[in-house]
Amino acid sequence: MYSVNAPVPDAVNEVAADLQPALTGFRRVREWRERTLLVKRVPADSRKELRTAWRTARDALAGAPAVEARVSEVDTFRNPPNGSSPVVYLAVESPGLHRLHDRLCEVFDPVPVMEGGDDYDPHVTLARDADGFRGRRAVENVDGRQVGPVTWTIDELHLYDAEYGERVDSLSLPA
Repeated sequence: MYSVNAPVPDAVNEVAADLQPALTGFRRVREWRERTLLVKRVPADSRKELRTAWRTARDALAGAPAVEARVSEVDTFRNPPNGSSPVVYLAVESPGLHRLHDRLCEVFDPVPVMEGGDDYDPHVTLARDADGFRGRRAVENVDGRQVGPVTWTIDELHLYDAEYGERVDSLSLPA
């Protein structure tokens, strides 16, 4: 799976690190290098398709400005549309990020139930797959917790390869 992602700043990673002791009841806790902020999934089954998709994404984002983002609360997807549950995450507030997502949805079909319109919920995943009683307690301990707040400017986007957990290319904003 490929996606357009925004980098997560050190200050957000510090908030996530402070929360890590409260997430011991989860089977899968994301480390700092795994934390990303998804803007839009990009359909591509080969490197050739990926090059074409990235050109399309760059064209769709032409002239797009840098945008502000803010993290101030921990939230939970109790029944996510895919993958194990629950998912604990840092909720990201950013009207500008929504506008970037919408521009990309004009050229790439939104993934049903996850993207497009009200389905897009920008976030930084902290942990998923709570384990029994300890996991339920962990969710209760962090869900709705106020953090930060951390505010930053998103002035770069990355083409991200989820299979290898790495950046393939970058785009500076304003584009």
